[in-house]
This record gives sequence, structure tokens and C-alpha cells, in this order.
Amino acid sequence: MNDVERAGTFMLGDRSVHRLGFGAMQLAGPGVMGPPTDRTEALAVLKEALSRGVNHIDTSDAYGPHVTNQILREALYPYPRRLVLVTKVGATRGPDGSWDPADSAEALTQQVEDNLKNLGVETLEVVNLRVMFDPMQPAEGSIEAPLTALRELQRAGKVLHIGLSNVSARQVAEGRAMATIVCVQNQYNLTHRDDDALIDDLARAGIAYVPFFPLGGFSPIQSTTLSEVAKGLGATPRQVALAWLLRRSPNILLIPGTSRIEHLRENLDAATIDLPDDAMRRLNTLGVAEPAS
Repeated sequence: MNDVERAGTFMLGDRSVHRLGFGAMQLAGPGVMGPPTDRTEALAVLKEALSRGVNHIDTSDAYGPHVTNQILREALYPYPRRLVLVTKVGATRGPDGSWDPADSAEALTQQVEDNLKNLGVETLEVVNLRVMFDPMQPAEGSIEAPLTALRELQRAGKVLHIGLSNVSARQVAEGRAMATIVCVQNQYNLTHRDDDALIDDLARAGIAYVPFFPLGGFSPIQSTTLSEVAKGLGATPRQVALAWLLRRSPNILLIPGTSRIEHLRENLDAATIDLPDDAMRRLNTLGVAEPAS
């Protein structure tokens, strides 16, 4: 058993994946725009991830745009059968790097076609509909129209499974009434805990929850408590933050991203950390209101 396998598995659509995967966003350039600073290392990171047992990679043709999917194809095509690629649609990039809503039927169709072309596949295994009423956080509003368009692409054989991203519990319920939803991808980590109840509801329904920014994203988690727990375990704060997520709920699938092999190895080694109950109790007290150290 390798390190990634120690994290266990969960169903993503009709596929069992290791709970510790990889997010490809950081393989693009600064601000998730343009080519990577070091393309050779970006390619090496992907190959290393697969060699360590990763079989779930999250991407989007909006990253770059087009950059990460092209790097994925260069590094890994033809893709191993065990690998599940998950992409997302619903947002495009402005020339200034902005994230702009793009959820009309025409826009979603174009994004699906772009993902198919740049990944070099005939069907996208999982496509998350990124809801953009507020680009930074879930905001209420009906998702019926874009989800209907995505279901049409599913019927056409271009999309196999559908997930949702940046959504409220109400929107998840709306989506589940319209289609089989295989995963929800929202911001969630030790200090951003708005989805606690939603995670538990999804676990009971057997639906995967995929937290983005599991390490804080553009504002990395800084916590005295986290640092103290990590020191006591002989681990890094990043590893403990990921280990906490793995223990938090069995339906959580992690996709920490990086463009550096050393950080990839550090992230994947989080699967080897067994958090004792006292460490979990201390970490569970953290929240968005905790001041930075």
C-alpha cells in the first residue's frame, strides 16, 4: 500500500478514487493566467502524482485559459484507465484575469468542447457546474437553466457525470431534484467551515464533497493551534490541515494543488498522518474568526 492508498477511497460517479488527489489550477502561470514559470517541473509534478497513486485530478479549461488541460495532455496522454479527470464549466477568464460568469447554453457548450479538445478525450467523465451569482462565495439563485443545458450535453454523450461548485445547500437540493449529482465542490478548510452541515448531509447520501482551497488558497491558513499540533506530530501545518480534512468525513476528496514536486510530496504524505483524538479536538475549535498568528 502506498501513501495515497492509506487515505482510503470514495465513489466519484461510478468510479472509486483515492481520497487524496491533485488540483491542477496552480500549474498555470501567476494569477492562473498564461504558461507556468517552469513547464518542465509542471509536467514532472503530474507524472510524480500518478506514480504516487493519485487517480483523481481536478482541472478546468479556464485555468490559463487552456494551459492546464494542455499540460495534462502532454504529461499523461494516453491517460491510464484508473485516472478520473474532473473539469468545470460556468466561468471564463477576462483579459485582466477576472473570473466572469458564462453559463448560457451556448457558453457551456463551448466550454465543454474546449475541455474535450484540450484534454484530448471524447467524453468528460465529471463536469462541475460552477455557479457564479457571486464569484467568491455561494449566493442564492436558481440553477435550473445552466443545469438543464449541462444535462443536454450529458444526453449528447459529451459529459458522463455532473457535479456542482460554489453552491448553497438550497442549490444542491435543486440540482439533485433535476439530475444525479456526484460531487459538490466548495471552499472548505480548517478555518472556513460554512459547509459543515452540507458535508454531513452529502455523506449520508453517498455524494462526494471536494473542498477547494483546502490549505486556504490565496490566503494560506495561519494558526498557532495548527502549528503547535503539527510540531507535536512531527509534521508540517499543511500536512495536518489535510489530515484533518481526511478525518473530518469519509466523503471528502482532497485536491491540493502545487507546481512544485517538493510541495506535492509534502501534501501526499499527509495520508500517513493519524491524528489522535486530542489533536482533532483542538483543531475542531478553529474557525474563520481565529486571528492569524
